[in-house]
Amino acid sequence: MRPLNPHRAGRPDLPVIFLDLDGVLNPFAAPTCPDGYQERVLFDGEDPQRYCVAHADWIRELAVAGELWWATGWGEDANELYLPLLGVGPLPVVVVPPVPFDPELKVPAVAAVAADRPAAWIDDDHTAVGRRWAAARPVPTLLVSIDPTLGWTRSDVDRVLTWAASLPR
Repeated sequence: MRPLNPHRAGRPDLPVIFLDLDGVLNPFAAPTCPDGYQERVLFDGEDPQRYCVAHADWIRELAVAGELWWATGWGEDANELYLPLLGVGPLPVVVVPPVPFDPELKVPAVAAVAADRPAAWIDDDHTAVGRRWAAARPVPTLLVSIDPTLGWTRSDVDRVLTWAASLPR
C-alpha cells in the first residue's frame, strides 16, 4: 500500500492533523463491540482490537485536508497491524515514549511535529498540559476529544474538515 500523504510532508500551507488510535478508532471502553465494528486480536495475550472498515474513507478525507500523522502509543504498529485491516496506506508516526507512558508525555512530541503550523488533534485523552499547549499556540489549534466508549463519529471528522477548510491558505 502506498502512503496516504505522499509528497505532502512538511507543507507549511497545510495544517497538521494528529490521530490517536485507542479510544478513537478502537473504542476499547465500549462494554460490547459497537455496531459496524469488528474485532481481531493483534497482540498475543491482549484483548481484541476493534475496527470499522468505514473509517478508511474518513482517514482518507483527513489526509486530503491536511498532513495526517499518527499520534498513538502504537507507533509503527498502527501502520503495520491496524491500517491494513482498513485497506489504508501508512501514515507518518509521532514518536512517543514506549507504552505505558503518561499521556502528558505525548504533548512535547506532538508540539515538535506541529511546530508553527495550524494543528488539529483527535484523541480520547487530552490532558491539562495538552489543553494549555493548544490554548497558548499563536496559530489555529483544534482539540477534538473523543469518548472511548463510542469512538470517533462522523461529526468529529466533519468538525476537523470544517476547521481545516476555514484556514487561510
